[in-house]
Amino acid sequence: MAEERALVGRNAVLELLRSEKTVDKILLQRGLREGSISLIVAEAKRRGVPVAEVDKRKLDSVAAGAVHQGVAAYASEVKYYSVDDLLEIAESRGEKPFLVICDGVNDPHNLGAIIRSADVAGAHGVIIPKRGSVGVTMTVVRSSAGATEYVAVAKVSNIASTIDHLKEKGVWVYALEADGTDFYSEDLSGACALVLGSEGDGVSRLVREKCDFCLSIPMYGRVNSLNVSNAGAVVMMETARQRHKK
Repeated sequence: MAEERALVGRNAVLELLRSEKTVDKILLQRGLREGSISLIVAEAKRRGVPVAEVDKRKLDSVAAGAVHQGVAAYASEVKYYSVDDLLEIAESRGEKPFLVICDGVNDPHNLGAIIRSADVAGAHGVIIPKRGSVGVTMTVVRSSAGATEYVAVAKVSNIASTIDHLKEKGVWVYALEADGTDFYSEDLSGACALVLGSEGDGVSRLVREKCDFCLSIPMYGRVNSLNVSNAGAVVMMETARQRHKK
């Protein structure tokens, strides 16, 4: 079960940052920068861990009575997989790879919904970046309705190079953007990876350039776009339909 825990205290947080464990976020008491706090901030920056300044009352609440010394860290307990692990999951099922790549999805509710849709559609895994994206937190777990128990999530250093690796493995990569071709006309029954962009900016330029194709969902109403998790669900389910069509 993936879960998120809060670790408090300067030494504890610093050692956590220096370990290989996944750290989702650092909470720092507003105005503190002296002594070991500066080391924590520097280490967080080196690892790409977000640092948020908060009031002391917030830290008191997070610490639940423990001595926090002005700092707390949220560490995800989820097990992350490698991209090759996801490909091996597909192979073990005797299926062509079907993956979902999140290029900077920041809202945990969206990521949870994407993971839930990935499970329903039979995807072999979801790929997220180590930086610039939410990790698998308790909010993500709740939003996934338990799908994080069944969907393997890979956390990678670079989405663009990951796409190169997938293409070398024979996986076709599709970016989902507003100005692409109608996805209903595309054959998605083979080995494929769907790339979903961030809530505000969509798929980044470099990642889009790495993709083989750009696909869009046709819109028939007055609103010209869907939330990223909704759009992902639509394309994932059409991909599943094509893959399982008799």
